[in-house]
Amino acid sequence: MQVKKNSKIFLAGHKGMVGSSILRYLRKKKYKKIYTVNKKKVDLLDQKKTEKYLKFVKPDCVIIAAAKVGGIIANKKNKAEFIYQNLMIQTNLIHSSYKCGVKKLIFLGSSCIYPKYAAQPIKESSLLTGKLENTNDAYAVAKIAGVKMCEAYNEKYGLSYICLMPSNLYGPNDNYDLNNSHFFPALIKKIHNAKENKIRSINLWGDGKAKRELLFVDDLANACEFFMRKKVRHTIINIGSGHEKKISDYAKFIMKKLNIKLNIKLDRSKPNGTPRKILNTKLAKNYGWKSKISLDKGFDITYKNFVKSSI
Repeated sequence: MQVKKNSKIFLAGHKGMVGSSILRYLRKKKYKKIYTVNKKKVDLLDQKKTEKYLKFVKPDCVIIAAAKVGGIIANKKNKAEFIYQNLMIQTNLIHSSYKCGVKKLIFLGSSCIYPKYAAQPIKESSLLTGKLENTNDAYAVAKIAGVKMCEAYNEKYGLSYICLMPSNLYGPNDNYDLNNSHFFPALIKKIHNAKENKIRSINLWGDGKAKRELLFVDDLANACEFFMRKKVRHTIINIGSGHEKKISDYAKFIMKKLNIKLNIKLDRSKPNGTPRKILNTKLAKNYGWKSKISLDKGFDITYKNFVKSSI
């Protein structure tokens, strides 16, 4: 099925950081029939309501950006909610899409689906070859189930349901709650607040040595549109920037951008998470996709949006 500019596209989760970026990107690219729905009108945890809505819209393509997400503490404290809500949302959307005749679907996952000690850079073939990071295993298991569901439906029903696995994401409309956010928006807020309040130090969780790969969210939006239109033979494809830093080095990068010097205090009572996590994106590159937005440019856009939303 070839997705075109006048094809019907249902985007689930259009208000989150990822979904809002995809919506902006598709509108910029002049897609004419993008459907979104408020969760008050259609609860994606309800299979009957989800299927009823898809039967009404009859989309040619579905993009699943709807998910319950959060940082390391949120994942650890709320495992029941993370596994239940993600399993239900993706299962309802994938199965209802099949029942409603949707041939093309993009399911968005996360690099945390891979084993904690996977060989680096992480290949798609590393899936289910080792133990998961225990702080986010509930979320990861839900996302793995989505991948396996897409694989099974592709095999049995001849569909093109593609699972894109991005590295750590950042960008406009992110969550900056210091207890529930991911590491990068938390760093932005901590360092910004320190500068505003003339505080001389910040606290980092863990030992600061864990390495992470960051991807600007608009790069993921570009990947969604690219693979939505592409004939693809693989179900799971890694999406990353190919660049990584230690958490402490990201803090220093932000300090330099904000022109401030702070002492870094390490809170070793807090978890580090996976020691290193960078994706092998050779498969995506073989299809013709690669990241385009540098950390420097992505940060400037993100920080401008953060300041604006904080006013």
